[in-house]
Amino acid sequence: MDGTGYRIEPIGVIRSTLVDRKAAPRQGYEDAPEAWLELAPRVAAGLAGLTAGDEVIVLTWLHRAQRDVLQVHPRGNLEAPLTGVFATRSPDRPNPVGLHRVSVLDVAGLRVRVAPMEAIDGTPIVDIKPVLPRSADS
Repeated sequence: MDGTGYRIEPIGVIRSTLVDRKAAPRQGYEDAPEAWLELAPRVAAGLAGLTAGDEVIVLTWLHRAQRDVLQVHPRGNLEAPLTGVFATRSPDRPNPVGLHRVSVLDVAGLRVRVAPMEAIDGTPIVDIKPVLPRSADS
């Protein structure tokens, strides 16, 4: 490794009723609520073509994560063996990038309502990508 650093600029933030990391669901399908993606004006043109009903992957920066963690007990279960974070979905990891598959419920200006979203209020958004169909001819 040459020590080259990389800079990621957030494109917005999550607005959610979830405010406590410990109380948030671990995965979206575990009863996570709807949330709003509030995007910066500089990325407004990137929303062209995004509509209600689309499925997208939202990449976030898990800003409250511990970055020095390399092993965890999966899902906080102390009876489970320590496992490397690269084999888990732990938010604590060297580069805490969150990955959230959500459905778009509404697009209103610079705000996109999505569900389910397990990220807490104020989580920076790194990128939004469409879920692609699996067929090779799409």
